[in-house]
Amino acid sequence: MSAVIDVATRPGRTAVQRLAAASLVANMLIVVTGGAVRLTGSGLGCPTWPECTGATTEQPGSFVPHGELGAHGVIEFANRLLTFVLVAVAVATLVAVWRARPARRSLRRLALLLALGIPAQAVIGGITVLTDLNPWLVALHFMVSMVLISLAVALVRRVEEGDDTGRATVSGSVTWLLRGTYALVWLVLYVGTIVTGSGPHAGDADVPRNGLDPAAVSQLHAGLVLLLIGLTVGCAVALRTTGAPRRSVVAVQWLLGVEVAQGMVGFIQYAADLPVVLVGLHLLGASLVAATATWTLLSIRDRARIDTA
Repeated sequence: MSAVIDVATRPGRTAVQRLAAASLVANMLIVVTGGAVRLTGSGLGCPTWPECTGATTEQPGSFVPHGELGAHGVIEFANRLLTFVLVAVAVATLVAVWRARPARRSLRRLALLLALGIPAQAVIGGITVLTDLNPWLVALHFMVSMVLISLAVALVRRVEEGDDTGRATVSGSVTWLLRGTYALVWLVLYVGTIVTGSGPHAGDADVPRNGLDPAAVSQLHAGLVLLLIGLTVGCAVALRTTGAPRRSVVAVQWLLGVEVAQGMVGFIQYAADLPVVLVGLHLLGASLVAATATWTLLSIRDRARIDTA
C-alpha cells in the first residue's frame, strides 16, 4: 500500500515542466527587480550584507531596514526578500526532479546547477554591496543571472526530451553559424554591462563608474548589436534554405524579433538620455535575448521526445 501511495504522490512530467518554467520566470523577474533597485538609486539602501544595517554604538545590526534608510532601504530589502522566493522555486524544482520517475540524470544535473546558482548569486550580490557597487562586480552579478536563465531554458526543454544522445538536425556549417551567433549574444550582453558601468545609473549617487567613455563603449555595443542581428538573419536564411526542422526556423525568428526590439529600445533610450523606464525595459529585453538564443541553439539537436502517455 505504501508503494502505491509513493508512486501516486510522485510529481509527473507536467508538474516538473511547470516548476521548470516557474524557475525561468523567477530568474527573469529577479533581473528586472534588481534593475529597479539600481535605477531608483537604492543599490546601497541596505548598506551592508548579509544584514541590512551593521551594528553601531547606538543600535545593534538589523536584517530589516529601519526608518532612517527611507524608501531606498525598503526597495533594496524587498529585492533581497525576492531572492528567498527564487530559492523556494529552485528547491521545489530540484525536489520534484529528484523524486520523478524514471530518474533522469540530465534533469537532476540542470536542476542542481540552478539551485546552487541562487546562493552563489546572493554571495556575489553581497560582495557587490560591501564593495560599494563596484561596476565590474555589478556586471558579474548580471551575467550570472543570464547564465541561470539559460540553464532554466535548457531544463524546460529537456523535460520534453529523452536522454538519447543528441542528433544534429542541420549541417555542420549551419551548426557552427548558430554557435558563433550564440557566442556573440554573450559578448553583446557583457559589453552592455560595460556600457551600464560607464553610465549614470550606478545604483547610488556616490558610486564611482568604471572610468570608460560612455559614448565610445555605447558605439561599440551598437556595432556588435548590428553584427548580431546580421548574423541572426543569416541563421534564419540558412535554416530555411537547408530544410531545417520547423521548430528551429520558428526559434530563430523569435530570436531575431527579440533582438530587433531590444535594439530599438536601446537606441531610443540612448537618444532620450536613458530614462529609467526604458532602461528597465532594456533589462527585460536582455533576459529575453539570453532565453531565446539558448532555445534556438538547443533547437538544432534532436532527442527522442518523452511519450506524453
